[in-house]
Amino acid sequence: MAVPLLDLSRQYAYLKPELDEAVIKVLTHGKFILGPEVSELEKKIASLCGVKYAIGVASGTDALLLALRAAGVQPGDEVITTDFSFFATAGVIHRLGARPVLVDIEEDTCNIDPSLVEASITPKTRAIMPVHLYGQVADMDPIMEIAGRHGLKVVEDAAQAIGAEYKGRKAGSIGDFGCFSFFPSKNLGAGGDGGMIVTREESNYDLCRWLRVHGAKRKYYHDMVGYNSRLATIQAAILLIKLGHLRKWSVQRIEHARLYDQAFEGLEGVRTPTVRDDSTFHIYNQYTASFDRQADIQKALGEAQIGCVVYYPVPFHRQPCFDYLGHKPDEFPVSNQTSERVLSLPIYPELSGAEQNEVIDTVRKVL
Repeated sequence: MAVPLLDLSRQYAYLKPELDEAVIKVLTHGKFILGPEVSELEKKIASLCGVKYAIGVASGTDALLLALRAAGVQPGDEVITTDFSFFATAGVIHRLGARPVLVDIEEDTCNIDPSLVEASITPKTRAIMPVHLYGQVADMDPIMEIAGRHGLKVVEDAAQAIGAEYKGRKAGSIGDFGCFSFFPSKNLGAGGDGGMIVTREESNYDLCRWLRVHGAKRKYYHDMVGYNSRLATIQAAILLIKLGHLRKWSVQRIEHARLYDQAFEGLEGVRTPTVRDDSTFHIYNQYTASFDRQADIQKALGEAQIGCVVYYPVPFHRQPCFDYLGHKPDEFPVSNQTSERVLSLPIYPELSGAEQNEVIDTVRKVL
């Protein structure tokens, strides 16, 4: 049985009448840029996160870019972040003319190791940007404590973690800014690119709101140079329909994850994802296990036409575009080892029991 890594057509089939109606409504009223659906989604995302403000932008990458800019990051500054994430995390720091200062990760969660953060702070450090990888919030208490003592801003890269929780607090609500992606494969995915910034502070909200429209506080009057980064109204309309299903979908992902955990328990050569503690609500944007025989598992799944992917095969310090940072290939041992072991398996809510068993059986045969 072929099993896709993700099949968004199933989600559309389930929501087709509502989604079609929402899109047609936007096509009918014609307010395609920052229309009423954008404002409504911003209010609902802010409420979901337990903050006062949200700003819809064109992508998760832009959310990070605008948030860092609003946090005061300028050319020559440094931003501390993880060595192991999707490229946008480090890429936006570079795009602002700042320097990504990379930190190794925790072996069990694959998130940034807070115990290594403080040693990376210099007089040029402006912000810390932890990533909530795979849907689990990074260990934020020590990060916030360090940031507070050193007067640093914290920008949460929560692109993979909308609705996730850490000690009763929602992802994105802990730092100065929280940034989400609505890329179609996310737990809350649009029909294309989209992103959102959340914040508690009105000044942060105003600055991000101006930055997304070329830096204009009022149309055609520019006190700063900003960006063209607006969440499309049609995307907001799609997301509003899906938002009501988000919690249920996350719970279904958790149920799939538990089945994988149980199926792989006790087998040598595999470590299932670690959930930090009972206060953590891990939403499993990906189910990412660690395999001693990563390549063998990946090959077997591919031959069986079962979708899988390595998130991420090349840590930042080994990316050619970051050679200027001057890191040695073996400088981040946990990040390096993780890239050679992790493999993400199908976990979307619509995955059937038979399909998941096919994945499990194929993996177990190799192990």
